[in-house]
Amino acid sequence: MMRNSMSRWTPTPPPTREPFYRLFETLFNQDQGEDIGTRTWAPPVDVSETEDAYVVKAELPGMSREDLDITLENNVLRIAGERKFDRDEKKENYHRIERSYGAFSRAFALPTQVDAEKVEATFKDGVLTVTVPKAEQARPRKISIAA
Repeated sequence: MMRNSMSRWTPTPPPTREPFYRLFETLFNQDQGEDIGTRTWAPPVDVSETEDAYVVKAELPGMSREDLDITLENNVLRIAGERKFDRDEKKENYHRIERSYGAFSRAFALPTQVDAEKVEATFKDGVLTVTVPKAEQARPRKISIAA
């Protein structure tokens, strides 16, 4: 029994997987010979909201307060800094370098008006916590119904 099979003709060739594989090759198999200072990285961040404030927590192990710069302008919180590689040790002594080094900058647009004068930041055990209070007019209010 003979089967008649038909296939749809497409004017362009099917996409290859090459760009997809190249992306993962770039991300996970970075050349160990590249300069550590040229790598880019972004610390992991959690952003949460309470009734009164926004709380931003960033993991910054191995960094100090002096390495960080925090600004708030037009409801945009920006955390920037640089984690430096210890240049006293020679790269040749390393078998693998997976931790990221270099400058970073993260920016977060906050959805409501905030009180810039009352922003607080703490840095403990490699975790930066920035608390940005909401402005009084942005906080929810309970409205009573008149009888």
